[in-house]
Amino acid sequence: MGRKIILSSSNKHKIIEIKDILKDMNYEVVSKDDLGYNEFDVVEDGSTLEENAFKKAEELHKLVNGIVIADDTGLFVDALNGDPGVYSARYAGEAVSYKDNNKLLLKNLSGVAAEERTAKFKTIIAVVFEDGKKIMAEGTCSGKIAFEERGENGFGYDSLFIVDGVEKTFAEMTDEEKNRISHRANALLNLKKKLEEINESSGIKR
Repeated sequence: MGRKIILSSSNKHKIIEIKDILKDMNYEVVSKDDLGYNEFDVVEDGSTLEENAFKKAEELHKLVNGIVIADDTGLFVDALNGDPGVYSARYAGEAVSYKDNNKLLLKNLSGVAAEERTAKFKTIIAVVFEDGKKIMAEGTCSGKIAFEERGENGFGYDSLFIVDGVEKTFAEMTDEEKNRISHRANALLNLKKKLEEINESSGIKR
C-alpha cells in the first residue's frame, strides 16, 4: 500500500466514501480513530468553511505522519442571505439535534414561496501533505428547501434539501444515489483530479 491518507473525522461513512472515490489510486485511507486519536477534537470557530476545514487538518497534521484530510460543509439558503452557512451544524444553538436545526430553518422560511427557497450545499476539503504543502477542493450541490421534512435516510438537513433535477430530498435517496451527486462526492472527485495532477507532475505512478 502507498502513502497514508488520514481523515480528521470519526465518520465511518466518510471513510467508505473516500476509499471508494480513491480506490484506483495508491493510498491507504484511515481515520484518526484508527490511529488512536479518538479524543482529538477541534473547536470550529472559523468564519468560513475553508478556515474550519484547514484548522482541523492542520491540528491533526501536527500529531500524525501522512496526508491529512479534513472537510467542512454548510447549507447556504438564498432567502436567508446565505444562512445557516458556516453555522449549519449549530444553527439552533450549541449541542442541538438535527431536528432542532430543521425546525428553525422551516420557521425562518415561513411564508417564503417555493421558487424563492433556493439553496446550495457546499463542501470544502482541506488537505495538508507530509511536507506541510496545502491544497483545497470544493464541491457544491444546488437545490431548494422543502416545506416539510421528506424521507428517512441521511442526516442533518437531508430531509429538507430537494436536489435540482432529481426532485427528491437527499433523505428520499439511497446512500448510493446521494453519493453519486452530493456536494461531498463532487468535492472528492475534484480532490481526486488534483491528487492525480500532483502525482503526474511529480512522476509518481498510481
